Amino acid sequence: MNELREKPVWYTLILVLVSGAIGLVFGTAVGMLLGSMLYQGEGNFFEATRAYGDGNSALPMMVMQGVASVFSFLVFPLLAWSLIRKKTFTFFNTQPFLWYSVPLIIVVMLAFLVADSAIIEWNQGVHLPGFLKSFEDWARATEDDLARITKQLTQFQSVGDFLIGFVVVAVVAGVSEELLFRGIIQSELYRGTKNIHVAIWASAFLFSAIHFQFFGFVPRMLLGALFGYLYYWSGNIFVPMFAHLVNNGFLVIMIYLNQLGVIKVDVESTDAVAPWPVVAAFAVLSVGLIYYSKKFFDQKRTADGRQEI
Repeated sequence: MNELREKPVWYTLILVLVSGAIGLVFGTAVGMLLGSMLYQGEGNFFEATRAYGDGNSALPMMVMQGVASVFSFLVFPLLAWSLIRKKTFTFFNTQPFLWYSVPLIIVVMLAFLVADSAIIEWNQGVHLPGFLKSFEDWARATEDDLARITKQLTQFQSVGDFLIGFVVVAVVAGVSEELLFRGIIQSELYRGTKNIHVAIWASAFLFSAIHFQFFGFVPRMLLGALFGYLYYWSGNIFVPMFAHLVNNGFLVIMIYLNQLGVIKVDVESTDAVAPWPVVAAFAVLSVGLIYYSKKFFDQKRTADGRQEI
C-alpha cells in the first residue's frame, strides 16, 4: 500500500531538477549580493566576473559559486524531495558511517586519481567527425572559458583564500553534489528501475553532463560511478561525500602547493600525471582497491545484520 501511495519516480525527479534550477537562480542572486559586498576592485562586481584576469574578483566569485551550489544542489532539491517523498535525511543512511573506513576511502580515491588522469588525457584528445565540427568547436571554446574561470578562482593570494577555496570546492561541492546525484537521483532511479547498475551509471551520466565539459565527460562519469558504487556498498551517504571531498580537496591542495613552488606537478594540466607504465599500475591497483572496498562493506553489512540500501 505504501508503494501505491508513492509519487512516480519521473514526477519526483522532474520536480527535484526544477527546484534545483530555481535554487540556482536564487543562489546565484544571493551569491552575487555577497560577492559584491566582498569585492574590493574598481567598477561593478558583475562586470568583474567577466574579467578573468581581475585578481580582486577571485574570492568574491568563489563565495558566489559556493552559495549557488548550496542552494541549487542541496537546499532546494532536498526540500522538494522531502515534501514529495515525505522522508527526511535519515533515509540516505541505512548503515552507520564506519570511521575506520576513512583510510581505505582516501587510498581508493588517490589511486583512482592517477589512473583517471590517463582517461582525462585521452578524452581531451578526442576529435569528432567532420559533420560535428561546429559542435566540437563550441564545446572546446566553452571548456576553454571554464578553464580560464577555474584558473582565476584558484589563484590563491593567501592562506585564507586557499581555505575558502578548499571549503567551496571540496566541502560544499562534495556534500551538495553527492546529496543530489547519489542521495536523491541515484536512489530514485533505483526505486524506478530496480537495477542498481542502471541507477548508478545514469546518475553518473547526469553528474558529468551537468558540468558541461564534453572533453572531460568520460573521466568525470567514471568518477561519478565510483561515488555511486561506494554509496551503494556502504549504505551511507557520508561515504561518497567524503570520497568527493578527498578527490576535490587533494586537487586544491596540489594546486596551492604548485603555486607556492613546493611541487612542480601541475594537476590542472590535462596530461596524465605519470608515465604510462605507472598509470597502468595504478589502474590495476584501483581495480583491486575498489573490489576490496566492496568486500569490506559487504562483510561489515553481513556481520552487523543490516539491510542493503
